[in-house]
Amino acid sequence: MKKLFGTDGVRGKANKYPITAEIALKLGKATAIVLTNGKKKPLFLIGKDTRASCYMLENALTSGLTSMGANVLLVGPCPTPGVAHLVRSFNADAGIMISASHNPYMDNGIKFFDKKGYKLPDKIEAKIENLVLNEDMKTDHINSDNIGRAKRIDDAQGRYIEFVKSSIKNASLKDLKIVLDCANGAAYKVAPLILSELGARIIVLGNQPNGVNINKDCGALHPDLVKTIVLKHKADAGISLDGDADRIIMVDETGKIIDGDYILAIAALDMLKKDKLNKNTVVITEYTNLAFDELIKKHNGNVVRTKNGDRYVIEKMLKHNYNLGGEFSGHIIFSDYNSTGDGMVAALQILNIMKQTNKPLSRLASLLKKYPQVTVNVNVKEKKPLDKMTNVQREIKNAENILGKKGRFIVRYSGTEMKARVMIEGPNESIIKKLADNIANEIKKEVG
Repeated sequence: MKKLFGTDGVRGKANKYPITAEIALKLGKATAIVLTNGKKKPLFLIGKDTRASCYMLENALTSGLTSMGANVLLVGPCPTPGVAHLVRSFNADAGIMISASHNPYMDNGIKFFDKKGYKLPDKIEAKIENLVLNEDMKTDHINSDNIGRAKRIDDAQGRYIEFVKSSIKNASLKDLKIVLDCANGAAYKVAPLILSELGARIIVLGNQPNGVNINKDCGALHPDLVKTIVLKHKADAGISLDGDADRIIMVDETGKIIDGDYILAIAALDMLKKDKLNKNTVVITEYTNLAFDELIKKHNGNVVRTKNGDRYVIEKMLKHNYNLGGEFSGHIIFSDYNSTGDGMVAALQILNIMKQTNKPLSRLASLLKKYPQVTVNVNVKEKKPLDKMTNVQREIKNAENILGKKGRFIVRYSGTEMKARVMIEGPNESIIKKLADNIANEIKKEVG
């Protein structure tokens, strides 16, 4: 069998290995063993997004956990950052989120959080994986009196709503007109309530989930939907969440897409000004535009880069006590408030800055003047090592020679999808697009 865990939990096609009821049952058993250190009646919390396959996985995980004597709280559809918060709120021993984030409904995934709401480190995932793949996890030591119980929690979403609002001390958003796209996902109930309870006038999209329309032509991967409505209704800003609401893309009042780089820049400059940015440092990934570094350094801040993936950003933040980090893709971590990327916490921070400064989003974002950047995604049948592909390496070397020190590139496989990504950044957009296409075409010939 192939390994289970990727860069963000276990993910794949629903009802196909490893996203099957059988594997979910074993994952429930294994996490009860690994994450509780033999504690009697440990408490687990399970949330999910709106995919039809979540019912199957939720029941299987619950069966595995309760068969090992664990009690389970079921919170229903809830953002991933909501689960991270609720683990702490309910003093649970661990949390599980059933979601494939921005992926289409056919996919699903299972993410795990420790009792502090942090994603599990590689070594803990390896222990769980080893039990699932190699051990017969017997349950006969759990007698009838010790089988765990599961119950649904009615006030979980209300707790998360109040938590998010408290991140800006319930500051009024009155007079702001906001277009909100919930991606027909996990935030379809909570996100509109958060904004409306703070006084914003909202136009809501993507809040009619039916089990198969999550992320379909909506949400953070399709911000043009919000852009159209922002311009039509002359709104102050647009917010596009992804399926599990741990990432956000915004749109300013002119219709410009405000990605994670801009959101981070606005937040970092505001925190620097207020002396609230720990060690004057923000953590970013290899995909963040080079202009970001220059902007932050110009304002006497520091930038630390880490490899792609919000978990690696969070690990770096934890290790060095930084309190702001994130990704171009829209995972924004304000660790003063939550332990993982939180789309609605990020949204409120930016909207509050707009209110406090009395500046439109376009003006706040205008301080970051990006270098042109091109990303090409290639669907692949296998993830053959890129360094073994002679023609791909030839095109990479060619790009290196042409760009010199005036640009950079990243060629890698996605950690969550069967895709190769080619990102090139440089001063001339037509040149970098041609270079990216050349590399992508050679990858397509090899493994496409």
